[in-house]
This record gives sequence, C-alpha cells and structure tokens, in this order.
Amino acid sequence: MATLQETLLAPDVRPNVIADGVTLVEEEVSDKGLIIKGAYKTVTAFASGIIHDAVETLLPEMIGKLDPFWADFQAAGGGSFGDYLAKNGEAASEALLAVTDERAKNSERAPIRKAYNAVRPSGVKNVEAALPRLGALIEKYAG
Repeated sequence: MATLQETLLAPDVRPNVIADGVTLVEEEVSDKGLIIKGAYKTVTAFASGIIHDAVETLLPEMIGKLDPFWADFQAAGGGSFGDYLAKNGEAASEALLAVTDERAKNSERAPIRKAYNAVRPSGVKNVEAALPRLGALIEKYAG
C-alpha cells in the first residue's frame, strides 16, 4: 500500500493537491472571525502568492505528519478519513501545528511571525474545524 507522500506528492497529483489546499485555506478563513481574517489579510498583503507557496512548501511535512493517521485509518477500514481525523482531532491538529510552529519560529519575516503568533492560541480549535475538509481532500486523491 502506498503512503500518502507517495500518492499525494506524485508529480501528476501534487499540483492538484496544492490548488485544493489553497482553496481549503480560503474556505476555512472565510468561516472564521476577525482575528483570523485579519491575520490572513496581513499575510496575503505582505506577499500575494504566499498561501500557495506555503501550501506547496509545507505539504511534504504535513503529509508526513498525516501518514500515521492514514495508515491507522486504512487498517481500521470504513468511514471517511475526515471523520477519522475529527475523532483524533487534538492529536492530528498538534501534529500539523508542529510543522507550522517550527516554520513560524524560524521565519525572518516579522509580520508573518506576528500574525501567526496572534492566531496560534486558537490553533488547535481552528485546525480541528478544518479536519473534515482536509480528510475529504486527502481521500479525493488517495482514497
């Protein structure tokens, strides 16, 4: 059985996963409050293609963090991956946030660090809310 990295990062699949990932981010932001929308506006004003670039850059690490969840889901059989992630919401969210925490910590762009730090306290809650959409996106390509 192929890993998520092998499947989602294949040259013919990866661009579609990135495009859908950008759409997922935009949909999630549109569902959030003023702090998240403000941080998003700050970050995208700083660099117009930053969300696409961030999804493209973070994708391999994030997929790596999700691979164990995918393997467990596959072994359990049945249901949707989005539901599985939601049931393991805190663990899945913390795994994904470990990637962005490290990137933000090492960023030399002060506005991005500031925006990230403003929204990080609600990070687990916000990532958990996105897990059903994220699971659906992954199943679209790996399922």
